[in-house]
Amino acid sequence: MQNWITDFMEQYGYIGILIMIALENVFPPIPSEVVLTFGGFMTTQTAMTVPGVVVFATLGSVLGAVILYWIGRALHVERLEAIVGRWGHILRVKKEDIRKADAWFDRYGHWTVLFCRMVPLIRSLISIPAGMSGMNFGVFLLYTTIGTLVWNIALVWVGATLGENWEDILSFMDVYSNIAYALIAMAGLAVIFYLIRKNRKPRN
Repeated sequence: MQNWITDFMEQYGYIGILIMIALENVFPPIPSEVVLTFGGFMTTQTAMTVPGVVVFATLGSVLGAVILYWIGRALHVERLEAIVGRWGHILRVKKEDIRKADAWFDRYGHWTVLFCRMVPLIRSLISIPAGMSGMNFGVFLLYTTIGTLVWNIALVWVGATLGENWEDILSFMDVYSNIAYALIAMAGLAVIFYLIRKNRKPRN
């Protein structure tokens, strides 16, 4: 996949970066760290500039995030509650849990969107609960853009600094991603354990 990504970017330049990052948001297995660091490297070999790569990468990120946001709006909380009402007993999830999660996102969602833009995998998927909760679209765009800019600037700058050695950063990013995935898995297990204990009926 890496060779296909870099070949596409070399052929289409800024537009290739925009398309790759937009796809990365909708299809997370495409690694943004490859797109961004290679984009930074391209600024040392072509007429492309670091600000130009950052701008087009950010436009692509926001475009992909907006698509997922509106998918979340189409799902909305009421539809999720209907699904939980029918199948929630399997995971011991109740409608009340959905409402609590929605209320939590209403209160802290903007910060969640901001910081999750710098977490692999979650940086894409966070747009769906943002849409489901009905988060104000303007606020969503603002915090998505800020968080995305920080991520994009950091990786494009690293790629430009390392030059031909841009791939050296990928091993570090793999470690960062694995740590993030482990923490996400632990958090997910903790939530499931909490829901099971909370909803377990006391024995006679």
